[in-house]
Amino acid sequence: QVQLVESGGGLVQAGGSLRLSCAASGRTNSINAIGWYRQVPGKQRELLASISSGGTTNYADSVKGRFTISRDNADNTVYLQIDSLKPEDTAVYYCNARRSTAYGTTLNYWGQGTQVTVSS
Repeated sequence: QVQLVESGGGLVQAGGSLRLSCAASGRTNSINAIGWYRQVPGKQRELLASISSGGTTNYADSVKGRFTISRDNADNTVYLQIDSLKPEDTAVYYCNARRSTAYGTTLNYWGQGTQVTVSS
């Protein structure tokens, strides 16, 4: 099992920055990748960025240049730095961990989410 806890959300003015944290625990040594998603009511959860166990990062086109994903292996924590925040960034932000099992299957784990609200 993998447990994920997000933190760092809050209320911020447009143009500001936030750094979200995703702390992983449990079987972290078998995690293939961790991704950050966000969701607004009535819409599908959107993948924003991901970082693999090898350190490869990927970003959705819509957030390139403003969002930066990084990790601290010592703390098993993945961060999402969000700069130049816009009101449309308002959402619940989730982290997801993908883990391969010895049986060849892939398991997904989710955190509880952290609310980001951007005021104009």
